[in-house]
Amino acid sequence: MTALTLSTAAAPGLRADAIVIGVAKGAKGPVVAPGAEAVDKAYDGRLAGVLETLGASGAEGEVTKLPAPSGFKAPLVLAVGLGAVPEQDAGYDAEALRKAAGVAARTLSGARKAAFALPVAEAADAGAIGEGALLGAYSFDAYKENGKDPKAKNGKAPLAEVTLLGGKPRDKAYKAAVERAVAVAEELNRARDLVNTPPNDLNPESFAAIAQAAAKEHGIKVQVLDEKALVKGGYGGILGVGAGSAAGPRLVKLSYTSSKAKKHLAFVGKGITYDSGGISLKPAGHNETMKCDMSGAASVFAAVVAAARLGLEVNVTGWLALAENMPSGSATRPGDVLRMYSGKTVEVLNTDAEGRLVLADALWAASQEKPDAIVDVATLTGAMVLALGNRTFGIMGNDDAFRTALYEVAEEVGEPAWPMPLPEHLRKGMDSPTADIANMGERMGGGLVAGLFLREFVGDGITWAHLDIAGPAFNEGGPFGYTPKGGTGSGVRTLVRLAELTAAGELG
Repeated sequence: MTALTLSTAAAPGLRADAIVIGVAKGAKGPVVAPGAEAVDKAYDGRLAGVLETLGASGAEGEVTKLPAPSGFKAPLVLAVGLGAVPEQDAGYDAEALRKAAGVAARTLSGARKAAFALPVAEAADAGAIGEGALLGAYSFDAYKENGKDPKAKNGKAPLAEVTLLGGKPRDKAYKAAVERAVAVAEELNRARDLVNTPPNDLNPESFAAIAQAAAKEHGIKVQVLDEKALVKGGYGGILGVGAGSAAGPRLVKLSYTSSKAKKHLAFVGKGITYDSGGISLKPAGHNETMKCDMSGAASVFAAVVAAARLGLEVNVTGWLALAENMPSGSATRPGDVLRMYSGKTVEVLNTDAEGRLVLADALWAASQEKPDAIVDVATLTGAMVLALGNRTFGIMGNDDAFRTALYEVAEEVGEPAWPMPLPEHLRKGMDSPTADIANMGERMGGGLVAGLFLREFVGDGITWAHLDIAGPAFNEGGPFGYTPKGGTGSGVRTLVRLAELTAAGELG
């Protein structure tokens, strides 16, 4: 993990591989952002003109490299675009700082140390820059021959150290902001690692073991239900999905408690460690990235551990519904009826609509503890990707105010989201002549149908929301901002911020 420190040192005298500065897009050309005054002075106040000559405009994500001025101990200045110059006295928003820091960290992979002289007006700015840098520096090289060896011939190890200039190392607010950035980024990157791990190494049992180890390290109570316990408890949904795999399913419960807590949140994550579609086999071209179908469980796991590391004054319980969906002689068939943990029966019309089955059992289990709110996170439907694209997740729920609050939280932390409805007329499409409900309904609006199915398994009177992260959970394109190719950790920051606001009494 990239190291992160605060410093009051002046940029010219700092030993580093690069000095990172911000440049914004002004009405008449690039504008050097606050934080880079010492660098601009060394260019006799003409840095903006130099950058413009080199083709810089200040557009978001733009990178311009130039030799450091005479007298600097760092050999390189890296100017990164912040987007439009903010309105007077508005300052740069947190997401612009996160993205710029992430781009810089990715660009500087292989470097030992970089000093970030981006705009810092308050502690929150330092936190945003630190978070963006740590997320942008992420790489997953565990399965490459050279791994993260910085001496490798093709060596592009992650940027080793980030020093934030303009911060106040002895100021409590600044220290807290950096500590938060480290905790959230490290746990989000842990979620990314899990999503990127190939399914031959990550199955329900090994995922559960990883959760147990982290729980022990951070003082979190953990309970793992294996096949025998699931059978005894009547968890027909999780058992039905995992029936076709040699790797048995698991239900993992992670409980973080605070002696000062006044509220209890439950997070439920879909953890299909590999999804072949089961008997309703996915067509060719749709299987290759299905190791990411446990992204919801990875995000829930990371959020609970982050809450523990931050010592939040709220109780947070995470439920990881883990199974591998495979076709075999023992697999659940289309037409089978499963008796769920809630007692309801479900006719399985399509075994590739399996995520809602494992979530249904976990949602009912979470409901038994009567939390103040439940949020489930899942790569649930391709329909949501068609509706919102690859970078935005949908939010559904049984409480409009809570759904809106979650949307605002997601936007605040930089996770694009959109509130979605649960139209009652779509519920009839899941009526079954054989069981209480079918796991499929109308094709059009499939993401909303899935949300309506999940709502059936939330206890009466409990506030609930569903995040369908099928689009942003796995980035098959090139990296952007602080988002890498592969697993993204979508949903982690929204859950953590929800827990923070609930602890502070600002929600619920």
